[in-house]
Amino acid sequence: MRPRGGTTTVNSTATDATDPPDATETSDPTDATVEKAAPDAPDATAAPDATDVSRRRWPRVLGALLAVALIATGGALYAEGRQLRDTPATANLALTDAEATTRVTGDVSSALGKIFSYGPGATAATRAAAKEVLAGKALQQYAALFGQVERQSADQKLTLTTEVVRAGVTRLTGSSAHLLVFLDQVYERRGRAPTTASAQLTVTAELREGRWWIVEIGST
Repeated sequence: MRPRGGTTTVNSTATDATDPPDATETSDPTDATVEKAAPDAPDATAAPDATDVSRRRWPRVLGALLAVALIATGGALYAEGRQLRDTPATANLALTDAEATTRVTGDVSSALGKIFSYGPGATAATRAAAKEVLAGKALQQYAALFGQVERQSADQKLTLTTEVVRAGVTRLTGSSAHLLVFLDQVYERRGRAPTTASAQLTVTAELREGRWWIVEIGST
């Protein structure tokens, strides 16, 4: 400031120079340091790590493998079960069906008792009974031999009484049966003491019209 013509003049340049610096224009030197020191924040949208994906995928793979293994094991067990059920031993109903076994044993035992029991005046009834319980080869064999039996019974006054003492089913299906039968036979001739003999037969029977028919008889 200097006097000029009695007027005092203020130098604006000096005043501007002495003005304090604008706070908005001055940068804090520590800002750069903070910016450099702060680590980059992780991006939330970044792709998951390959290791994490692999770890999450393994349980699914193991579950699928277990399912396949269980299905394969179940199929093998089912096939094995079918084979066991289809074996000859399990197909034999004589081992599993007591009711059917008892029925065929009773029918065959009753039939044998009828066809192998006769007397001098009762051969016709025996022949008729045979036609009701015998069929096929058994009936043919019986018819061929019974003529001799009739003549012998009439000539010798022979009476034969047959009783089944034991019968066992060796094989049984829904329509056929094989049996082993033990018989006791009592022969009576007029004027002689009765004699007893034992016999053992193999019998094949077939289920026809709800009852068992003897289709083959053999001796052992």
